[in-house]
Amino acid sequence: MRIFLTGATGYIGSAVLDALVRGGHEVTALVRDHNKAARVAARGGKPVVGNLADPNSLRAGAEAQDGYIHTAYDSTSSGGPKVERAALEVLVAAAKRRRTDGAKAPDKRFIIYTSGVWVLGRAPEPVAEDAPTNPVAVVEWRPEHEQFIISAATPRLRTIVIRPGIVYGGGHGIVGDLFKSASNGLVRVVGDGTNHWPLVYDRDLADLYARLAGDNEAAGIYHANDEGDERVNDIVAAISPYLPVRPDVRHVPIDEARAKMGDFADALALDQVVRSPRARALGWTPALRSVAGNAARLLEEWRASRT
Repeated sequence: MRIFLTGATGYIGSAVLDALVRGGHEVTALVRDHNKAARVAARGGKPVVGNLADPNSLRAGAEAQDGYIHTAYDSTSSGGPKVERAALEVLVAAAKRRRTDGAKAPDKRFIIYTSGVWVLGRAPEPVAEDAPTNPVAVVEWRPEHEQFIISAATPRLRTIVIRPGIVYGGGHGIVGDLFKSASNGLVRVVGDGTNHWPLVYDRDLADLYARLAGDNEAAGIYHANDEGDERVNDIVAAISPYLPVRPDVRHVPIDEARAKMGDFADALALDQVVRSPRARALGWTPALRSVAGNAARLLEEWRASRT
């Protein structure tokens, strides 16, 4: 299929690009500059230079595609939720536009929007895709965007929302920051560290995107996490034995963390136990189901990404 991808050089998007290319899809990827374009081309994608804040650059790349996957988010001061909503409107319009493609066109097009489990809020007991949203402040705008995508469905357009857990693998993300802090000798944990983080390995997450793109019946909301139900303290403890010097661990009271980190602190302190029954029903089975249980491997991945 011909698939338009945003965020192809980002943490999630780069893994999705690799999975789609391996699956034989023709991927057109929106990138910000020519350096990123070269990186995408080297990985088998077709880059289009533009950005989310420029609707014309989006429209140009989104024409004549069979599917659309949105993994980007513009977190600059001029970006944010308003820019994302405008970008989603452009992508939905492109997905709905009538085209004469003959036998090359699939029966249904699709659009996949990347949300996240933080829209669920505190969830100390297991919650699945049918749970009501109760987002923490840092993502309070996401449920509206989810609903915009879901409600855009038509008989010829599948609309999908993926809610990844905290992504791990490689050198980026929140877990990557833990590896960095531990390697530097001091890990700061927001709260008492007994809270559970829903987690998902980047390559396993990318596999779910590819499965959903290729399944002509898939639609609606899908959670994506390894269901390891790991506590933050256990993750930090599992990293320590593989470092030359055991790091100090400081538990930062939530009020102090808020003063330094703003609303992000509340997201890191969430206690969440999340289930992904709809993704599992597709046959999706994460290859990795634990950060703590794979700490040595993941630390080596992190170190390799820094060189």
